[in-house]
Amino acid sequence: MNQNAPKFPDEPPLPSTWDARIARHLVRPLKNTRITPNHLTTLRLLIGLAGIACIARGGYAWTNWGALLVVISNFVDHTDGELARISGKSSKIGHFYDLASDALITVLLFVSFGLATAATGAAADAFSPVWRGTVAGLAVALIFFLRMRIESRVGKSGTKQASVGGFETEDVLYLLPLVTLTDGIGPFLAAASIGAPLFAVLVIIDYWRVMRRPQPVATTTDH
Repeated sequence: MNQNAPKFPDEPPLPSTWDARIARHLVRPLKNTRITPNHLTTLRLLIGLAGIACIARGGYAWTNWGALLVVISNFVDHTDGELARISGKSSKIGHFYDLASDALITVLLFVSFGLATAATGAAADAFSPVWRGTVAGLAVALIFFLRMRIESRVGKSGTKQASVGGFETEDVLYLLPLVTLTDGIGPFLAAASIGAPLFAVLVIIDYWRVMRRPQPVATTTDH
């Protein structure tokens, strides 16, 4: 028996990740209401910005509350897509809005890590963590942009994330509270300021390969 077969015949198959499956269940009552995927995207954006503002303040309590809000925002990010799939309310504008919100939250998150780290250091060293956060954030912004271009070229299959046991690569954000609870923002930021640019280089190479790949020529017939 196919475990992904939908229990509701008018819905697409269940997603492969656990958070998306839970999101599908939660938004199902909204299917025939005035709530649109864009409403949920806005909710995700507001929660994420609130979390980022908390982290940027620095301090143990603020960063932990911020991490919790970012985790909630990351989960809510799945609800707009699931509502769009089961209700037929998807749109190109909504898809772009979702991608733009993802990029903004992720970029500002790294910048907030820099601000939080700077708040715990001497004034003379305050610029360095912010600079590292900005570098990581800009690298992530470039990754989002190139992945969006790749998707527009070859479809979503070209940007599909690795999935193991019902978890995707981006689900690492659910571990963010572990970083803040252990006062690990500084080391995490240092690693991200190196890892994000390196990953951006790999995405640049992938983008270059995709753009060089010849596209099938549409055939026409005379009528």
